[in-house]
Amino acid sequence: MAAFEQDLLAEFVPARSPAGISDSTIRADVAAVVELREWFGRPLWEIAPKDLDGYFGRHLREAMPGTRVRKASAFGVYFEFLELRHKPDIHAATGFVVESPLDGVNRPRGGTHARLRIPPAPREVAQLFGGWQAELASARKYAPLVRNYTACRLMSLIGPRVSEMCLLRMGDLRWELGTFGKILLRGKGSGGRGKNERLVPLINGSRELLKWWVHGPRWEFDDRVNDPLAPVFPSERRNADSSSKFVTTDALRDGLAEAVGLHLPGHAGRLSPHLLRHFAASDLYRNGMDVVAIQEVLGHRWLNTTMIYVHVDKTHIEDAWADAGRRAADRFGGRPR
Repeated sequence: MAAFEQDLLAEFVPARSPAGISDSTIRADVAAVVELREWFGRPLWEIAPKDLDGYFGRHLREAMPGTRVRKASAFGVYFEFLELRHKPDIHAATGFVVESPLDGVNRPRGGTHARLRIPPAPREVAQLFGGWQAELASARKYAPLVRNYTACRLMSLIGPRVSEMCLLRMGDLRWELGTFGKILLRGKGSGGRGKNERLVPLINGSRELLKWWVHGPRWEFDDRVNDPLAPVFPSERRNADSSSKFVTTDALRDGLAEAVGLHLPGHAGRLSPHLLRHFAASDLYRNGMDVVAIQEVLGHRWLNTTMIYVHVDKTHIEDAWADAGRRAADRFGGRPR
């Protein structure tokens, strides 16, 4: 079955070429199909619409709309290929009648050129976290509030995904590595693929933030700060042995939404953990980090994905034009051409 499945995917590649599809598009389509297969954990002829609901609803929950649409398009073409060319073969070999799991209900909407996700300006982010920090002193529920503040602040500094924050263990804080120390971030992974991991330097004030959290407010939850398996960001809920569980993504999202409503109401309903990731990418770029380095920090597979995350200041083009004019004037003895 594994060989049969691999043969089908291998045939899919040359089958797309006569249609005039570029090599990069074919590679992207194959990568999307392989990712779905790894997430599902079984041959794709077994996948049902409800399975794809889970893929788009949970696995790709944080993905940009354009990404979801492109992947759905790749799945549609692949299942059309299976149905038109191999439906009888698959049924004879496996007993399954292949049918596309995409339907009018779960197919992502919108074009691939979806609305840009523009993060708040630096002064607005400073206003949000400044107000949030001031709120901590008089908080009725200090522990969850300071946890949400620290986690979201970290997202704005080095851009981890909200799901990666929820998987962090104390042993993932590698203070001794590199110049600033590093943090081990794990993606959710899927099927048999395992978790994607990357080490991110604790730059942009993130080391100081985490040191403050670990040596102070983290103790509000339990005394497992020195346990490498304990969560960095615990939940108020407890395990059977009374240790803290890991915080959930919903808790961090709700905490951010509440803080935005209080301290940055103009962005209420729009500023999400994912948009903080965009802000971190833009802020790092604004401070001189090159895009390839930002790609490594964010854990993107493709550089063009990182480019979507980087939003430069409004005057970036104007400043570049002015600089070019000055260089031209110097070159031609003060007479711009």
